[in-house]
Amino acid sequence: MDARRADEPAPMKSRTTVERKSARELVVARTFNGPARLVFEAWTKPELLKRWWAPKSFGISFISCEVDVRAGGTYRFVFGHPAAEQPMEFFGRYLEVTPHSRLVWTNDEGGEGGAVTTVTFEERGAETLVIMHDLYSSNEALDDAIASGSTGGFSEAFEQLDELLLTLGASAGRS
Repeated sequence: MDARRADEPAPMKSRTTVERKSARELVVARTFNGPARLVFEAWTKPELLKRWWAPKSFGISFISCEVDVRAGGTYRFVFGHPAAEQPMEFFGRYLEVTPHSRLVWTNDEGGEGGAVTTVTFEERGAETLVIMHDLYSSNEALDDAIASGSTGGFSEAFEQLDELLLTLGASAGRS
């Protein structure tokens, strides 16, 4: 027996796909239960990003999350880990921002070899297909990212986003 009320959205068991499309390209895709507006907000509001971006199993926590989501704006995520002496920083700038449909940013912490990330949000009824495309500067740069484990947390992070969207959707239904 399902304990949810009839008007509450059902949790979605969506699978995250991670595929190396070419020597320099990694594509991650998942369909989320929620409108593009809410999914986009979860990618662009610091208070929401902090609730899903870092996979819990990695043991890292946000120290700070700063975003200026506009073309030419910047972002900076600082994480802490109990085993690390120094915080880890990820930063870059937004190249394109089209509300509710597209984000493009640089990953400048890798220097000139940092990937460029493009995320699209395609609303399909009550769901949103998210496709995240990372374009690396070289085959070696993508190999290094995969070897470091930095590309291994997408499924868990996206599951956390699913949970957040369920909470946000339920809150929106009560407003």
